[in-house]
Amino acid sequence: MTEPRETAFTSFLKDFAENVGKFHKGANVLAGIRDEDVDVGATPKTLVMRRDKVGLFRYEPTAKRTVETPVLIVYSLVGRYTIADLQSDRSLVRSLLAEGTDLWLIDWGKPGRTERWLMMDDYVDDYIHQAVHRICRETGHDKVTLLGICQGGVFATCYAALHPEKVKNLILTITPIDFHADIDDPAAIQGLLNIWIRSLAPEDIDRMVDALGGVIPGEFMSSIFSLMRPMHSLTKYNVGLFDIVDDKDRLMNFLRMEKWLADRPDHPGEVGRRWLKELYQENRLAEGRFELSGRIVDLRAIDMPVLNIYARDDHIIPPSCSRALGGKIGSADYKEVPLPCGHVGLFVSSKTQDKLIKIIPEWLRARDG
Repeated sequence: MTEPRETAFTSFLKDFAENVGKFHKGANVLAGIRDEDVDVGATPKTLVMRRDKVGLFRYEPTAKRTVETPVLIVYSLVGRYTIADLQSDRSLVRSLLAEGTDLWLIDWGKPGRTERWLMMDDYVDDYIHQAVHRICRETGHDKVTLLGICQGGVFATCYAALHPEKVKNLILTITPIDFHADIDDPAAIQGLLNIWIRSLAPEDIDRMVDALGGVIPGEFMSSIFSLMRPMHSLTKYNVGLFDIVDDKDRLMNFLRMEKWLADRPDHPGEVGRRWLKELYQENRLAEGRFELSGRIVDLRAIDMPVLNIYARDDHIIPPSCSRALGGKIGSADYKEVPLPCGHVGLFVSSKTQDKLIKIIPEWLRARDG
């Protein structure tokens, strides 16, 4: 039966009034928020060493030490480490500290044109290597645990393969190893980034890096990632934001995420060339043909315990590309953990936080003898 026009119109007016009220309340909330209120990466830490623009930090302890071996977080060059410390109630950093971990961090800083000639060799065999040596000197340990995230996980994997004597444990999160594993995966619905990069000619990559002045701007990479989820990108500032604009806690979480997304640094061009051509296109790491500092990165040299955590719904790193690690390393102590989330959701989703903050400390304590 058709609803009377007067009732429908009355309902419309009521909804309109509620939405206007919600909008005004949200506007007042936004007006009272300053940039410094949107605090990301706020967990206290101390600068221990600086090398060029790269800083080595040690987080201040918040609980009695239960994991003696120091843990070094190695993040990607594509974004900022602050995603692992985005907000107080969803912070991998704070959770690990609360579990008694001696936690360290490499902050790559913000590379610019002066860093355009840096190679992956520099990041793995210089910056990470010097950080590991400094941590060992400061703590009296002869080995560290590496916790690699995304591209930083590839750096950590390469370091563990080239310097296994310095790595007690290796933890990887959302890390690609076999960049072609998604090709023959019939269940794969992700891998759009893989497909796009493989479709480019190697000279196209060179032209792109050269045209961009030897660095890949953070804004350019942000646009690529936005295009991978077009509907989300189109609606998050109207439909998505409107749903939460009058809830200050949810709004602050939204703004923290947006601040992290907007803080994407430029990517050194020479690292980008090799990353795109030798890994994405040629798959040299998985095939045992990837070389750093004149040495082949042999994954079979990774003989320490390995924990590999990946996201089942990852639209950037297909799960099959991460799962491939298990069959290529030399360690018999290998654990693989899929979590029901997307790429960024591994660190900020309420569905995974409880699991993630239990898995890593428990796994570390069992191997800390």
